[in-house]
Amino acid sequence: MALLELGGVTSGYGAMQILWGIDLDVGAGETVLLLGANSAGKTTLLRTIIGLLPCWSGSIAFEGEALQTLPPDQRIRRGIAFMSELGVFPTLSIEENIRLGGYFLSDAQVRKRGALLFDLFPDLAKKRRDLAASLSGGQRKMLGIAKVLVSEPKLLLMDEPSSGLAPVFVKQVIEVLKTTIGHGTSLLIAEQNVAFLALADRGFLIDGGRVKLSGTRAELEASDAVREAYFGL
Repeated sequence: MALLELGGVTSGYGAMQILWGIDLDVGAGETVLLLGANSAGKTTLLRTIIGLLPCWSGSIAFEGEALQTLPPDQRIRRGIAFMSELGVFPTLSIEENIRLGGYFLSDAQVRKRGALLFDLFPDLAKKRRDLAASLSGGQRKMLGIAKVLVSEPKLLLMDEPSSGLAPVFVKQVIEVLKTTIGHGTSLLIAEQNVAFLALADRGFLIDGGRVKLSGTRAELEASDAVREAYFGL
C-alpha cells in the first residue's frame, strides 16, 4: 500500500479548474519529483493534498485513510508537512520559526528536535535569535526545511525549494535534502529545476494540470519529452 495515493483528483480556484484527474502515489521512504513548468498545476496539487484547497472530486488517501474531507491541521497531525515556496515567517526569529513547525508537539519534543536540527544547520544555530528576514535566500530555505522537519513528518511536501536561489544555493538545498533520505520521511517535491531529479526515486511530469508522464528517475532522464523541455536536447 502506498503512503500517499491520489486517484482522479480535480481542483482549482473559484470557478477555474486547474487539476484534471491527477493520479499519483508516493511510497514509504520514497522521494518523488513532481516536475513541471510554471503554471503547470504543481502548487495547486500540493495545496490540495494538504487541504489548503478543496478536492473537487477524486480521492486522497494517506496510509489508507481518506483525507479529502479533513482540515489541514488534521492532515498535519497525521504526519504530513508542507513547505511553501516562501517557507518561513520573516518577522519571526529562527527559533520561533522552528517552534512553529512543531506547534502540536510538547515543549520537550520541540527542544530535542530543535537541538538536532541546529546541529544539522550550524549557520542557523549561530543566528538562532535573529529574525528570519536577516537571512540570505539560501539560509531561508535551510530554515524552511528545518521548520518542517521538526515535526518528524512521514511525508514532506515541498513547493519549489529552488525558487529564487542561485545555483550554488540550489546545490546546498539538494545536499541537505539528501540527509533526510533514508530516515523514514517520504518527499514529494514540486520543481521545475531538473537538478532535483538527482534526489528522486520516481517522478511525474505534469502539464496543464494533467500527468503527462511518470516513471523512474532513469526513465524520466531518458524521456524525449523531458530531455527536450529541460535539457535542451
